Amino acid sequence: MYSDIKKNIERISATLPDGVTLIAVSKYHPAEAIEAAYAVGQRHFGESKAQDLRVKEQQLPRDIRWHFIGHLQSNKIKYIAPYIHLIHSIDSLRLLQEVDRQAAKIPRTIDCLLQIHIAQEETKFGLTPAECLAMLDEGSWRSLAHVRICGLMCMGSNTDDTNQIRNEFHAVKELFDEIRNKYFTAKESFSILSAGMSDDYPIAIQEGSTHIRIGSDIFGPPQKG
Repeated sequence: MYSDIKKNIERISATLPDGVTLIAVSKYHPAEAIEAAYAVGQRHFGESKAQDLRVKEQQLPRDIRWHFIGHLQSNKIKYIAPYIHLIHSIDSLRLLQEVDRQAAKIPRTIDCLLQIHIAQEETKFGLTPAECLAMLDEGSWRSLAHVRICGLMCMGSNTDDTNQIRNEFHAVKELFDEIRNKYFTAKESFSILSAGMSDDYPIAIQEGSTHIRIGSDIFGPPQKG
């Protein structure tokens, strides 16, 4: 049942340039599917619900690097703070502050990405480029000792217009460069651009993505709603 997972990971990995990290988006898929991917060397996995991630983290190998890629509610941070590798979906200063507060209790430093809303769909979360720059300009994030801003995340529009998708990813890469040069000049940790999913990751890589989030191309269609 899970034999295709190995083939899919090998096929996708063979197309990736050096320096691009493949995150297998395992949301909606059972632990057995993750184990199949793990068996062929995959270590980065993405989940979008804190409750599901909490269960899977307890069931699966400890060296898995868990990425939280969904909309994160403040009251759920405490469940993932002890072990999360990277939070991709910080969309407000308030949320970043709460991650810092929960991380301080452990204590540990949690790596985070600022989610940029660049797509046309209103349903997608994230900061607009202007909101992101205003938050960084305001500066209070600098006092947070238990979070580390490591880059940006975005989702392209759900469209067949590849030019539109390319323009969106290109704009976020330009924003990434601007932010790095202005706020993180001496910080090597600000190095991640998380962009691209099953339908558009080749374009995202061409436009500078360092982390791609692939679900259906690895695991097939969701097994539960």
